[in-house]
Amino acid sequence: MKLALFVAAAAASFGQVQALMEKHCARCHEAAKSYSLKQDRDGWQATMNKMVGLGMKAPDAELAEIFEYLVKNYPADTVAKLKVNECRAIELESTLGLKRSVAAAVIAYREKNGPFKSLADLKKVPGVDPAKLEEKKDRLSF
Repeated sequence: MKLALFVAAAAASFGQVQALMEKHCARCHEAAKSYSLKQDRDGWQATMNKMVGLGMKAPDAELAEIFEYLVKNYPADTVAKLKVNECRAIELESTLGLKRSVAAAVIAYREKNGPFKSLADLKKVPGVDPAKLEEKKDRLSF
């Protein structure tokens, strides 16, 4: 019974937020355009700030409700991790922002010494900036 009440409340809330979006967002564009992008919390905040800056008028409570709905229901897609032991040099360049020569050095090091087991192994490659790797370590898999 509690689950049914929760589902009914969630559906009512969903409908309420859709009505708010129709009321405030659809004045300038289709409401569906509002959530066609998937963004992280900062991205949705920037979008909401932009819309308010362009003239969207709504009470703060309604803006907050729309914002939380978008953050929860339309989150940014997760970025696939770079498989350091399988990737090509171009992927190292684009994902980690390495120079072409450094990316080539990573590949050469891997071919000579075998697969990397950890971030510490990757930091051993001559020419690699350890700080740059540390910043993007969450985008790597070994």
